[in-house]
Amino acid sequence: MVFRIEDPYRDERRISQSVIQVIDMLGMYHAELARILGQHCADIGQLSSGQVCIQKGTESWHRAELFIDTYHLLFDVFAADSVAMYHWMRAHNSALEGTPHFLIVDDGKLQLVHDYLAHRQRQQSAD
Repeated sequence: MVFRIEDPYRDERRISQSVIQVIDMLGMYHAELARILGQHCADIGQLSSGQVCIQKGTESWHRAELFIDTYHLLFDVFAADSVAMYHWMRAHNSALEGTPHFLIVDDGKLQLVHDYLAHRQRQQSAD
């Protein structure tokens, strides 16, 4: 089940909970979130248990915002179809010249995937 996260940037606790929700909905691992946020695996364990929060104004905060925005774009483009979202993240995309999941986690190209989905969303809105 996937859902749109309401008010994910309200405060440090909320954004921290939101990134954990996103990885759960996308079937991602804590280690992958650590790479996306530029943190260590142990940091994500503490984040998921509520012991620490992503600090506002940090690079991790900005990456978390972009990650959640990207999730919301994916949610909109695929009309909340969790199977289609999961498949798209793990299938090769010719336009992106790679697999979105690996581009985000391994290649640090979250912005590229975000921009591609934003473009697709604009195209769908125009149709």
